[in-house]
Amino acid sequence: MTPELTALALAGLLQVAQFAAMSIPANQELGPGKTASPRDRSRLGGSLEDQLSDKTARLYRALNNHFEALILFTLAVVVVTLSDQSTPFTAACAWVYLIARIAYVPAYWLGLSPWRSLIWFVGFLATTLMILASLI
Repeated sequence: MTPELTALALAGLLQVAQFAAMSIPANQELGPGKTASPRDRSRLGGSLEDQLSDKTARLYRALNNHFEALILFTLAVVVVTLSDQSTPFTAACAWVYLIARIAYVPAYWLGLSPWRSLIWFVGFLATTLMILASLI
């Protein structure tokens, strides 16, 4: 397995960990009656995110942000892997992405501004550089 694919697999496990880190307190705060419901805003009195504590809502947003980032990172890994262009540079970019995503979760949870955005940008830049490297 290439280093990029390993980083992708670990990023998938990070997503699982983020889901657990968000869903456990969300279920405790809202109760299964709300979290297992169809989540109709009219029945719940608004969105579930609006009913979460600030920190649990941050975990929710960090989870969704990683879903978005993971799409682009997966694309980068697939392009690098299928074109057989794995290099030490693309491997380093993949690891930088993963480290940035791991650091992003506590930074968001703790409300660290502007550091959260800077950490996000590092991961985004690493992903972008992987894609550009595959085109060169």
